[in-house]
Amino acid sequence: MTIRIGALISGTGSNLSAVMAACRSGKIDGRVVFAGADNPGAAGLEKARAAEIPAFVVDYRDMIRQYRQSPESFSAPDDFDAESVYRKTALFEGRPLDEVMRAFLTIRAAAEARLLKEMTAYPCDLLILAGFMRNLTPYFIDRFNTDPARPRIMNIHPALLPAFPGVDGYGDTFRYGCKVGGCTVHFIDYGEDTGPIIGQRSFEILPEDTIDTVRQKGLSLEWELYPYCIQLFAENRLRLKKLAHEQEGIKTERTIVVVQ
Repeated sequence: MTIRIGALISGTGSNLSAVMAACRSGKIDGRVVFAGADNPGAAGLEKARAAEIPAFVVDYRDMIRQYRQSPESFSAPDDFDAESVYRKTALFEGRPLDEVMRAFLTIRAAAEARLLKEMTAYPCDLLILAGFMRNLTPYFIDRFNTDPARPRIMNIHPALLPAFPGVDGYGDTFRYGCKVGGCTVHFIDYGEDTGPIIGQRSFEILPEDTIDTVRQKGLSLEWELYPYCIQLFAENRLRLKKLAHEQEGIKTERTIVVVQ
């Protein structure tokens, strides 16, 4: 099956380049159909355009400025409900839905509605986050992931999750003094880097390593792991499985990815 792949980026687009190259070489049975960015200065946009791949920008910072300048005239999407999005998200546990939080979710939903509108011109089977530095909210996720049993948004994270979620996985790994680092590909959910894990790769951190060499080791593995996991999706080999666990009378459930 040849799949259509959409990509969201914020920076250099090194993982986007790796995925485009894997599509050209046949390692991925797919093609990249668009690259979108939240940042007009994202260098990865030029890489996409050079490969004759449509590219667009939804400038999140500009939308934040618009809201601050005139919050009373800033319009959220007609189908946006702040309470519903707030209840679903796991990004802000313990924080009330105050005016600051409501403003954040309103701006984010407006930006995500623009993303979704831009994406309608380029239908895709899989959306990959390739260095996209914005957490997607339930507003976006629910409108793209229309089948809960078949998630379609992948992310690559620079750490061996569940350790070191957040924006600086390699830095956190190095500063903690770990002897092993790595990267993770996972489906996204309503939390921060908490979705079901698809694949991981690891590398040894040596005494002479620096933060720069750790990042380079990780990036080299990212460029191999992401295409591999995307190909598993293209081959329809990824299935979700729920695992129940009970300890001291407390029942919990988590979702894992099974490769068939």
